[in-house]
Amino acid sequence: MANIVPDSFKSDLLGGVFDFDSGGSSFKLALYTSLAGFSTSTTAYTVTNEVSSSGTNYTAGGNALTNNGVAVASNIAYVDFADLTFSSVTLTSVGALIYKDTSNEAVLVLDFGGSKTATNGDFVIQFPTADSSNAIIRLGDA
Repeated sequence: MANIVPDSFKSDLLGGVFDFDSGGSSFKLALYTSLAGFSTSTTAYTVTNEVSSSGTNYTAGGNALTNNGVAVASNIAYVDFADLTFSSVTLTSVGALIYKDTSNEAVLVLDFGGSKTATNGDFVIQFPTADSSNAIIRLGDA
């Protein structure tokens, strides 16, 4: 499986549901033990397969993301989030869901490419470089 951009996010983005500017919408990231229920039809945050049932020091719903805003370079607009740390946790996760905090609308399903584990330590989500070639969310000419 690869990262998934839900169809609902695409239409909601064009419909003005999301504001990625700094100070705009707030977003969260939740961790999952399985991505089996996620697809392009995913519309919202779900507790199904969330690590909260098996991990320690992890809160259902995940943690808030720090949105670094929107930038444009080389005719590509992109969004970046600050790296996110789940501190002192014991958990295993295969992926995550970024979603809008106030309404639970799905933004992006992240596939970690296999199980990642933290045992009484930090579990860090490191976002790619914030530029037009690497940022986690990019919009440009096809």
